[in-house]
Amino acid sequence: MISGAHVIVYSRDAEADRAFIRDVLEFPGVDAGGGWLIFKLPPAEVAVHPTDGEPRHEFYLMCDDLDAQLAELAAKGVEIARPVSEQRWGRLAALRLPSGAELPIYQPLHPVAHSL
Repeated sequence: MISGAHVIVYSRDAEADRAFIRDVLEFPGVDAGGGWLIFKLPPAEVAVHPTDGEPRHEFYLMCDDLDAQLAELAAKGVEIARPVSEQRWGRLAALRLPSGAELPIYQPLHPVAHSL
């Protein structure tokens, strides 16, 4: 039986991005040894989209109220890398990680599977 999923985020400054996830996003985690942090994620879901290009993977955070979440993160000094845009499937923005990478976050307008 599959008991979970493991997401990997590649970073040019892994230590800074780990600290951001721990201290700013406040995700609990464990030390897998030698300071290598692995974080508990909120409930998750996976979607499979068709592509004509090379297969790739994406990672998005989800929230119930995007405006409130962005305001809370901005108050902690988080840079909003992409302002809110309205998509057919939800309201989308992105956070700037300390490494400079973007981390998308969205408020779904579609039914969610993570609470089934």
